[in-house]
Amino acid sequence: MLNQKGIHAYLPLQKVTRRYTRKIKTLELPLINCYVFVKITSKEYVPVLETEHVLKFIRFSKNLISIPEVEIEMIKRVVGEGVEVEIDQNNKHREGDSVEVVRGNLTGLRGKLVSIQGKKQMVIELDNMGYSLRMEVEPSLLRKINTVTV
Repeated sequence: MLNQKGIHAYLPLQKVTRRYTRKIKTLELPLINCYVFVKITSKEYVPVLETEHVLKFIRFSKNLISIPEVEIEMIKRVVGEGVEVEIDQNNKHREGDSVEVVRGNLTGLRGKLVSIQGKKQMVIELDNMGYSLRMEVEPSLLRKINTVTV
């Protein structure tokens, strides 16, 4: 539907072989569920959002996220190789990472991710207080921050 509107859209698909009791099927499934990449200008924001089944743009804080062309090309190369790829969305944060809460009431809270206890509970050590704060945090609310050591 986006292409019919003249909007350059890319949906990375991968071929996946599923084995069932009585048959084997090869399917084409989206590499990343619920994501379609579009290359647009600001004039095309509204036509994209008016397209059926399009819910929203991905944002960080209040800013739209732009995926670098290099990363899109890398996805195209990986998909073109024909190997099965597994997206690991839930484990992008690792113990020891410096993290910042980017949405919700705790926005701006920074600390060190001490441990991950299940899918939604993480222990974060606050930087300057010397205490550990145990809280349930949705992983999508966290952003890894780079720390510079001198």
